Amino acid sequence: MLHSLTAATSIMANIIGGLSKIPLAKILDSWGRPQGMSLMLIIWVVGFIMMAGCDNVQTYAAAQVFSSVGSQGVSYCLTVFISDTSALKNRALMLSFATSPYIITTWIGGPISQSVLEGPGWRWGFGIFTIIVPVVVAPLCLLFFWNQQKAKKMGLLAPSRGPLTLSTVKQYCIEVDLIGIILLAGGMALFLLPFSLWSYQKDQWRSAMIICMIVFGGLLLIAFALYERSWAPVTFIPFNLLMDRTVLFGGLMFIFEFFNSMVWGSYFGSMLQVVWGLDVTEASYVSAIYRVGSCLFCLLVGFLIRWTGRFKWLAVYFSFPLMILGVGLMIKFRQPDAGIGYICMTQIFVAFAGGTTVICGELAMMAPSDHQHIAVILAMLNLFSSIGSALGSTVSAAIWTSEFPKALAKYVPAEVDVATVYSDITAQLSYEWGSPARNAIARAYGDAQRYMLITSVCMLVVAWGCAAMWRDIKIKDLKQVKGRVI
Repeated sequence: MLHSLTAATSIMANIIGGLSKIPLAKILDSWGRPQGMSLMLIIWVVGFIMMAGCDNVQTYAAAQVFSSVGSQGVSYCLTVFISDTSALKNRALMLSFATSPYIITTWIGGPISQSVLEGPGWRWGFGIFTIIVPVVVAPLCLLFFWNQQKAKKMGLLAPSRGPLTLSTVKQYCIEVDLIGIILLAGGMALFLLPFSLWSYQKDQWRSAMIICMIVFGGLLLIAFALYERSWAPVTFIPFNLLMDRTVLFGGLMFIFEFFNSMVWGSYFGSMLQVVWGLDVTEASYVSAIYRVGSCLFCLLVGFLIRWTGRFKWLAVYFSFPLMILGVGLMIKFRQPDAGIGYICMTQIFVAFAGGTTVICGELAMMAPSDHQHIAVILAMLNLFSSIGSALGSTVSAAIWTSEFPKALAKYVPAEVDVATVYSDITAQLSYEWGSPARNAIARAYGDAQRYMLITSVCMLVVAWGCAAMWRDIKIKDLKQVKGRVI
């Protein structure tokens, strides 16, 4: 598999993974939480099976889409469940508790990856999760089914729909705006993928395939806008909810926030190994700083929001300034002579800021909405995040394919095959640490990352402005859910 196609497969996974939440929200509201969770579990396991058996980039890309849809879907179902059962003032705290297991599990990923690679091989790295994931998630699905049946017996749930017929399938397709979803997914994929694939074509930007993809992608996006405006019986985007400025700018904030993280994050793991000479386990520990730090700090943020009853001040006056500082310092410390300790410091800043931003953004989109719209709002939140991730991956791939080979040709010794080094991380790591070739490759990484990080800072400034546009809602005064809640 070509290392430089990482961002291309990520683009497809992010687009389809984000759009899949729209029909999933309808499944959760129409057919039930247990059915939606079970479906996502099956799709997730299928993705792992495909990854374990793949032999080419095409199969891996398809597997990543299945895995992304399934894993994001399970996470989405859990978020909806937490929103169903928690008061708004406590929701940030409950969402933080839901991510707290990452504090432990993140640290075992690196050693397991290293031992699997050195032992049974990378296929079993995916294969073991075809067993672990169902064992962990299935009990929760069974608990949901048990409570659903209990609620039906008590008369708390409306009777389920009748048997599945062609008419009900057609009605469901209309309700989720399937045509609109297909137009948007196809348009975004065709328009964004050429920016990561152009360097593999003989004629590059003049290639007929690249030109056709951009043109037809743009036409599909225009067709999507016209269809949603004039012909769609039901639009999957809740425009009435997006008219609230806090919801709208909350969604836009997620676009630019995830754009920022994917721009520099797409090749960050590779950079840790090549530039600073870390092995897989050590690189995973550095990458884990964000997840562990954000999860830990989210707990404090949850208590602060519960105590103050407000969330805007945390985003505007704390998280975005700190994140801009962290990413900005990475521009300075992206070279191997800076020392890995400085990179760890920047990751701590970004982790504390990132966890706060996500929690505040979720509340910004949920607080102005009624509880009956929570599933749809969360689906839109995931869609905005996935659009941002796809755009970030696209820009990252465009910078990588443009700047990295150019920098390699400029710095590496004449005997080094630039094409091989560009496309294969194994070839990059094959040169001895401290050798002229390895130092040149590390310097080329630094040049490419400089453009990525500058772009990231620009996106964060825009996201900061979006957060400033939120209304300062006092969530202690709001009540969305009824019954037994936390």
